[in-house]
Amino acid sequence: MLPKPYKNAIIYEDKKLYACLANKPMVKGHTVIVWKKKVSDLHLLSRKDYKYLMDRVNEVRNAMMKALKVEKVYLVYMDEAKQVHWHLVPRYDVEGYENFMHKTGKITDFSLDDKIRDCLIIKI
Repeated sequence: MLPKPYKNAIIYEDKKLYACLANKPMVKGHTVIVWKKKVSDLHLLSRKDYKYLMDRVNEVRNAMMKALKVEKVYLVYMDEAKQVHWHLVPRYDVEGYENFMHKTGKITDFSLDDKIRDCLIIKI
């Protein structure tokens, strides 16, 4: 089960999903996009829902790149929580797997959600 997001960390929300700053970020700006309906694995989404999810992932990723001034945001899908969700992890000073070796911390900068939201262009 995924932890509830902090209300002041929500970047985007609609009836199908929400995007928020991670409660325990690996790096500054680490964001999670969660499918609201209980779906245990990505392959169980319909094509239409999968496309919808990935369009939002792409839009949030683009907003993160602009707001955080990074060239790369890694997309990480893990299904241990048995709930479809993506981790969007900005790359700053290290590349590849090393980016995921940072200790997770507590979210401290809630202003990042506003910065990312300001750069977000949702096309529905």
